[in-house]
Amino acid sequence: MIDKIILASKSKVRRNILEKNGFHCVAKPANIDEETVKKSLLAEGATPLSISKNLAELKANKISQVLIGEIVLGADSVIDLEGLIISKPSNRDEAMHILKKLNGKVHNLISSVCISKNGSMIWNYSDKAKLTMKKMNDDELKLYLSKITDKALYDYNVYQIEGEGRNLFSKIEGDENTIMGLPIKKIKEYLELK
Repeated sequence: MIDKIILASKSKVRRNILEKNGFHCVAKPANIDEETVKKSLLAEGATPLSISKNLAELKANKISQVLIGEIVLGADSVIDLEGLIISKPSNRDEAMHILKKLNGKVHNLISSVCISKNGSMIWNYSDKAKLTMKKMNDDELKLYLSKITDKALYDYNVYQIEGEGRNLFSKIEGDENTIMGLPIKKIKEYLELK
């Protein structure tokens, strides 16, 4: 079994999930311009699932080209609201706008992972969770946002399911690790075979 992974991300949540599951993890962020890639893929008619997969692969391949012989994990999560991708906010006004879009609706959170070696993908997997946001008024949404730090807001989009974000939802269907950005069960299954 492989127990050392290079994580092509600066996500502390993803790193914690890997470490809790027995992996020695070294973070080497890929630092790609995700918004530019998303816009390009959307212009080509890509689905939210395809965008998530492409970004995960791009991150993993970029780092694995440099770190020859290492197992590199790239990951990406997107919020899919009726086929529309909801990107991370760049300010609090955008965050409020996103919360209003999601308010009272069902959306999917898609998390894709890619494992690469020597610059090429050797395995990938995507999982989806379905979340139903409570119907909330503007004051409730503002109160929620007041409890979220800027760093959390800009790093993890408008909710962190492991924190205050759980209170936004009336129903959560799917694996919590998928919602946090890393479907660890399938990753472990694959790496245990190696």
